[in-house]
Amino acid sequence: YIEMFYNSKRRHGSSNQMSPTEYENQYYQRLGSV
Repeated sequence: YIEMFYNSKRRHGSSNQMSPTEYENQYYQRLGSV
């Protein structure tokens, strides 16, 4: 349901102008490299 209304490509100022999807991918990459 939420996938139809949620804009996963919208940029966010608090995440260094990354989309939520990009931010999440970067987070998990950093988490895996620790």
